[in-house]
Amino acid sequence: MKQLLGVLAVSLSLLFGCSATTEGEKEGIVVATTGQIADVIQEISGDHLQVSALMGSGVDPHLYKATQSDLSKLEKAEVIFYNGLHLEGQMLDIFEQMAKDKTVVAVGETVDEKQLLASDDHAMLHDPHIWFDIDIWKEVTKTISEQLQEEYPEFKEDFQKNEEKYVKELNELQAYAKERVNEIPQQQRILVTAHDAFNYFGRSQGFEVRGLQGLSTESEYGVKDVQEMVDFLVANKIKAIFVESSVSDKAMQAVIEGAKEKGHDIVIGGELFSDAMGAEGTEEGTYIGMYQHNINTIVDALK
Repeated sequence: MKQLLGVLAVSLSLLFGCSATTEGEKEGIVVATTGQIADVIQEISGDHLQVSALMGSGVDPHLYKATQSDLSKLEKAEVIFYNGLHLEGQMLDIFEQMAKDKTVVAVGETVDEKQLLASDDHAMLHDPHIWFDIDIWKEVTKTISEQLQEEYPEFKEDFQKNEEKYVKELNELQAYAKERVNEIPQQQRILVTAHDAFNYFGRSQGFEVRGLQGLSTESEYGVKDVQEMVDFLVANKIKAIFVESSVSDKAMQAVIEGAKEKGHDIVIGGELFSDAMGAEGTEEGTYIGMYQHNINTIVDALK
C-alpha cells in the first residue's frame, strides 16, 4: 500500500509539473503573445530569462485562438505580456483569468491615449497596430523594461543597459526609415495593403494609407469594397499595391484584375509583415529587421 501511494504521489507530481525549486522561487519564464513583443523582451532580458511567443510567423493575431499548448505555457509563465487594444480578441477571457494569479501586462493599454489612433471599425476602440510607430514602440520598450526590473530586480542593471542599447538601435532605425522614405516623391506616398494595419506607419512616415479590409481581418470585404479600391487606384494612377504575410492575397488579386479591366496595370510591390514578423532566426524575425524589410519593400516599389 505504501508503495502504491508513493507511485501515485510521483505521478501527480509529474502531472502538475511540480519543480525542484522552492516555493516562491522564480525561474525567469516570460511569455508574450506576438513576436514583436517577445523580441523586445529578449533584447532587454539578454540571457537572463526564458522568453517565448505564442504566435509565430504568418499567424494572424485577430483570429488566433489559444491551443492547449498555449494554455500550458501561460500557466507556467511568471509574467505575461500581450498587445491589448483588442488585437488578441479571442484571448481576452484567458488574460483576465491569468491576471488573478500573476503579472499580466497589456502593453498597448499603457500608451498615452493621445498617441493612439481611433478605430474605424468600432467608435469606442483604438487601432491596435502600435508597433508601426517607432516612437510608441520606444514607450512600449520602456514599459516592458520597467516591469521586468520590478519582477526580476537581481538583473535590474543589465536590463537598463540593454534597454538603453535597444532604444539607440530604434533611433537609428527611425533615421534610416526617414532617409529611405525621402526617396519617394510626396505625391507617390500612397500605401495600399490588404487590411488596415499601417495607419501608425502612415502617420509617422507621411503616407496616405488604404486597406481593403478594416483594422481587424475579422471584418469582411465585398464586391463594393473591391470596386471602390479599384476606382481609387485608377484615379490616383497607383502602380503598386502590397500583400501581407499573415493575410490571404486573394482579395488583392481581385483588385489587380479589376484595375486591369479598366486599362490600368498594377503590380504586387512585395510582401509586407503586418501583424506577424518573419520566421524565427531570420533578419525579418526581429522587430528592427521586419521594419527595415517593410521600408525597403515599400520604397523600392513606389519611388
